[in-house]
Parts: sequence; C-alpha cells; structure tokens
Amino acid sequence: MFKSKPRMAIAYDFDGTLAPGNVQEYNFIPDLGMTPSNFWREVTEKAKDIEGDSILVYMGLMLKKADAAGVKVHKDAFVRYGSELPLYIGVDSWFERINAYAAEKQIEIDHFIVSSGLREMIEGTRIARYFKKIYASSFWYDHNGVAHWPALALNYTTKTQFLFRINKGFLDVWDHEAVNRFVKHSERPVPFSNIVYIGDGETDIPCFRLVKDQGGNSIAVYKAGLGTAEEMGQRLINDGRVNYAVPADYSVGSAIEQYVKSIIDKNIKKGNTVNRLAKYL
Repeated sequence: MFKSKPRMAIAYDFDGTLAPGNVQEYNFIPDLGMTPSNFWREVTEKAKDIEGDSILVYMGLMLKKADAAGVKVHKDAFVRYGSELPLYIGVDSWFERINAYAAEKQIEIDHFIVSSGLREMIEGTRIARYFKKIYASSFWYDHNGVAHWPALALNYTTKTQFLFRINKGFLDVWDHEAVNRFVKHSERPVPFSNIVYIGDGETDIPCFRLVKDQGGNSIAVYKAGLGTAEEMGQRLINDGRVNYAVPADYSVGSAIEQYVKSIIDKNIKKGNTVNRLAKYL
C-alpha cells in the first residue's frame, strides 16, 4: 500500500530570530531622525496611555512619525529597506541545506514566517523566496502604494492562529471560516507533531508552548555572547516552554542544524502522525 511522505513545517519568528534586532531599527527609524530606544519607548508609553495593543501602536506611530519627517511610506520603500537587512550567520544557506537534507530523507518540508515584524520588509529580504507563506504585520496600501492603515497585526497571542492555519492547511489570512472549521486530526496536512517553531523570546511563548504541548518541537535562539539572552533561553527550557535553546547561529554543523536534522530523522521513523492533544481548538 502506498504511504505518503511525512510532511513537516518549520515556522520562524523573524526579528531577533533570523535577523538581529527589529527590522525597523536598521534604516526606517533612523530615517525618522529617532533612535530605536526612543521610538520603542514612545510605543510603550502610548500603548499604556491608550491601553492599546503595542503592535498596532508601533504601526500607527510609524505612519505618524514618517508623515512628520517627510519620509515615504510606500510599499516599495519598505521592500527596499528589507533588502538591506543583515541576517544571522548561516541564514543565507540554511534553507537550501535543510531542504536538501529533508529531500534526502524523503521528507516534504515547508518554511513559514510567523512574525510581529513588518511583512513588506521581510518580503524584501534575500531569503523571502524560501517561505511558502510570510505571516507578519502589514499595512493597507492605496492605489499609489502608500500605506494608510494597519491591515494585519500579529501580537504574541494572535501568532498562534497562523500555526493552526499551517496545521489545517488553510493558509489564506482572510479566510476565517476555514481555519475555524472542524477538521479531524488525522486529516490535517501537517500534524503539530511535525511542526518546528523557532523564536527568540517572550513574545514567542504562546507559539513555543502550543507547538511543544501538541507534540512538536520548539527552539529558542539567542544572540551569542549576550548573557541575559542565554539566561532567558535556559529559563524557557526550565519552565517547559521549549525543547531546546541555542545560539542564533545557523551555520554548517551548528547546534540548531543538528537539532533540526535530528527532528527530521525522528519523522522518518514515525511517518505522518496525528495530533494527540486537541485542547486548543
């Protein structure tokens, strides 16, 4: 009897996970005449003042500050900003290496972004072509490509919605009916046990915990040499929120490469599995 290949998905946060820091900090915020620390401080203060969501506040503040500074907020400009973003060591070759290893092991694998960062900037990066879908905060643009309003905002809890989209195979953001439809776990194209979530910190905790509790694997990455970040990674392990915590080094032979390859190897043995825990949806 024919047995289909096991299917896997790796979902990544972006800011602090594949690239150091926040995507807005390298070029957009400096173009406003502000330092990143001042910008984010104002976001925090405004969110507290209006009791608002910090992601929506930062997006609104981007538009407000850009208008005041005469900075273009065209979609093409955000894409250009993204093309200039630095990435962590090894990221440029990571996807081809992991894809090749999975293919060698007869595993079908897809990569996704699930991030509170700006989608248009991520789409401009040199690695954008490797993702089946980029789920990230984005603006509503007019016919001239000018940003006017937040169209989608992903915060630390709403990010989990997109893991269910991957799990169920309903990938269109606008389709809320489909993602909330009951689908037998045995019929979901990517079981949670075959999902890997990679993030860098506290805003990823709901995703970390969801994937891990559902039998998948969660990996926290941290900036090498930054003691506080390494301590947070260890704390996430101690609290049972992630399976592994490793430096944000994606080079050949790195710890994260070894862990992901071992997860792929485990999926060879078990094949397509079903979710065992169904308490979230």
